[in-house]
Amino acid sequence: MPRGLIRFQQAGEFHFLTFSCYHRLPYLGTVEARDLFESALEKIRRRYTFVVSGYVVMPEHVHLLLSEPKNGILSRAVQALKLSVAVRRNERPFWQARYFDFNVHTHEKHVEKLRYMHRNPVVRGLVAKPEDWDWSSYRHYATGVIGRVEIESDWTAARRGWQLPEGFRLPGPDG
Repeated sequence: MPRGLIRFQQAGEFHFLTFSCYHRLPYLGTVEARDLFESALEKIRRRYTFVVSGYVVMPEHVHLLLSEPKNGILSRAVQALKLSVAVRRNERPFWQARYFDFNVHTHEKHVEKLRYMHRNPVVRGLVAKPEDWDWSSYRHYATGVIGRVEIESDWTAARRGWQLPEGFRLPGPDG
């Protein structure tokens, strides 16, 4: 582990994660590769029992907004996710070592990170509108559509028949 790298895990907070393909090569540049990543994310989400609040899969990197896992620790879940994708692809090495981890302490920061993720494909010129990028949580927030990855939101809570506590609010696509 590199010296000076400090992670604040097991704090009961959400984490904004970013990790990249090796040398930022576009290994996630195909529909097949992005679909594979989403499939792996859902599989690992279930295995480690964490909440996915948002995500976007870009051609050469990924952003995730996750809770801490109930089964295991976040670093192991990320390791399992990256390995699950890498072993099913031919590119070697597939991922850069390590990942960026930012603890999300407030609702405002949560909304900021979701907006950043959802706008990333537009800013990069991949699509004209966030809803045109299939590999993110945007459409779920905008319409409640069930995608390949379960997103925890007001839509999801309503489908389960849950009532959110008074004053608790999950962000929509634009906050």
